[in-house]
Amino acid sequence: MNKDTPQPLSSAQLVGVEELLKEVSTKQLNDFGHISSNLKPDGTLITSCDQWSDKKIVQRLSNIAPNEGVLSEEGSQIVPDSSAYWIVDPLDGTTNFAAGIPYWAISIARFVSGQPESAFLEVPALKQRIVAIQGKGVWLNGQPLTNKTRELTESACVSLCSRSIRVLQRKPDKPFPGKIRLLGVASLNMTSVALGQTVAALEATPKIWDLASAWLVLSELNCPIKWLGLHPSNLQPGRNLSSISFPLLAASSENELKRLLPWGEALIGK
Repeated sequence: MNKDTPQPLSSAQLVGVEELLKEVSTKQLNDFGHISSNLKPDGTLITSCDQWSDKKIVQRLSNIAPNEGVLSEEGSQIVPDSSAYWIVDPLDGTTNFAAGIPYWAISIARFVSGQPESAFLEVPALKQRIVAIQGKGVWLNGQPLTNKTRELTESACVSLCSRSIRVLQRKPDKPFPGKIRLLGVASLNMTSVALGQTVAALEATPKIWDLASAWLVLSELNCPIKWLGLHPSNLQPGRNLSSISFPLLAASSENELKRLLPWGEALIGK
């Protein structure tokens, strides 16, 4: 492995990624409502648009950042042997997309030395683009987001994934401390905390491509994350992540994290 520390993305590279997002987003919007899905071996759905998007993103990233590997949900799921590499979910929320529900995302994140260094989340149907740069902040459609933008909201919602809903059965004698929302898009479930749409998000089985971009968005906006199992930092090159999950609880504050943590621990059996 090349031990030299990679440089941050240049202005030209950032523009290249954003142009790529625009192209893929346009294709997905054109396909939305006119496409069928198939089952993958793990029981999740895939469409030809997922496959086209993955191929386009992986191909273009190889031009934008030569010599930097790519790990993607629909392609190679092995940690690349390079100091900097990309993690891609070309269409997060395929079930929504295939069912005609206009809520899904394109997730592209660049990792350096095992940590997210830049992240891009595109929400085509809402015409939203979230960009996060390590140490520099987060922007929504070019406008900076801050802790204050999150704190101004008064949400009482908690986002659960479809597999974490079983936590309600683990504590049947306790009312769940929040209004439950199931958005059907893992990356946006987590990002909803940073945007102030929810006060917490509980994910039972997120894969690395589900959380890669949201991780940096949450971190840059000082939203605490409790990893309930494996920690995704410092992934070993050559490791196959196809069946590895990183359950987590993300919250808008330390107080909210503490309040929801018993539910997170109940989810994984602690």
